[in-house]
Amino acid sequence: MMRKPFIAANWKMNKLVEESVEYGETLVEKLKAEKVDLKKVDVAVCVPFIHMAALKVIFVLRNINVGAQNMHYEESGAYTGEISPAMLKDMGIECVIIGHSERRMYFGETDEACARKVSAAHASGIRPILCVGESLAQREAEAHFSTVKTQLTGCFAGVGREEAAKTVIAYEPVWAIGTGMVATPQSAQDAAKAIRDDLSATFGSHVGEAVRILYGGSVSSKNAVELIGEPDVDGFLIGGAALHVDELTRICQLTIEATL
Repeated sequence: MMRKPFIAANWKMNKLVEESVEYGETLVEKLKAEKVDLKKVDVAVCVPFIHMAALKVIFVLRNINVGAQNMHYEESGAYTGEISPAMLKDMGIECVIIGHSERRMYFGETDEACARKVSAAHASGIRPILCVGESLAQREAEAHFSTVKTQLTGCFAGVGREEAAKTVIAYEPVWAIGTGMVATPQSAQDAAKAIRDDLSATFGSHVGEAVRILYGGSVSSKNAVELIGEPDVDGFLIGGAALHVDELTRICQLTIEATL
């Protein structure tokens, strides 16, 4: 099955509104100048909530999606400081990152909470980008596959086949996020294949083959080609490199060329 590449930029907690406007306008111009065919790759820029409205205007009719970095699973209620899926949908937000390791580490996000968010996102017509991945200690103990499998089982609790097939999985080994350490292409492939096999066992081979699996963790234009060349790696969740328009554009360009 041919899966369309997916590249998601995760700004994390960066940029002010004026900077985001400049970034958005520059990205549109750069992609056009470099003749990056956005019909051949899905691109999403996942940003803090304050940037969404401005970027939606800039990216309108440009085939660039605006995504959120988190959301609550309830539609409304007494949850001060939270954003609901209905609010995101009302703004035209297409996707949302769920279960990023930083959310798990700093804010105590659990697999159970992620499962509720995945279901809520699908119910609102928003595509979840579900993050899974192991720590360095878990990898050194050779528990990386079992760790990821446990996360998948927990995060897909109550999720049906149709919703599972539409979910994007981002494999991000925690030890590689923002450290400059990168999983080798073979280790990224092994993890992606294990994820695909687990989804096939749970939901059926059709779902396993349909789900797009991204790699995240110190991705750059220097390693993108080798990583995307692996058969079960369908794109990237990019942190630091995606804060720079030239680098994000180059990664998009290289991804298209490598997957033609």
